[in-house]
Amino acid sequence: MNAKTEKTTNTRKIPKSVKISVEACRRKQAEDIVVLDLTGLTSFTDFFIIMHGNSSRQNVAIYEGIEEELKDLSIRPLSVEGKENAEWILMDYGEFIVHIFSPRAREYYSLEKLWGDGIKLSL
Repeated sequence: MNAKTEKTTNTRKIPKSVKISVEACRRKQAEDIVVLDLTGLTSFTDFFIIMHGNSSRQNVAIYEGIEEELKDLSIRPLSVEGKENAEWILMDYGEFIVHIFSPRAREYYSLEKLWGDGIKLSL
């Protein structure tokens, strides 16, 4: 068994709030949604949810969809950055962070490569 397979086996359960966020993204037609399990790799969060929209208007709609869904469960972000220009909206929920990019910003920052040691989850 290689290290990556072993690590996948030991991954903890995906929180309901992460699953709800992914579903909200899908409803707003977010593209290439990726969930990275960063448990044990960083001290500031356990999961990244990464996606892109095709316009700043769509990125804001994705942000609003996530916020609305989680607000119904009394889950609010600790902070939100980037809504103004919507090239990269970051929603920090502590346990997980949502990254909503424009295609250009996503390619430039390349978080999936930067955090390549994280486990890509399928939901």
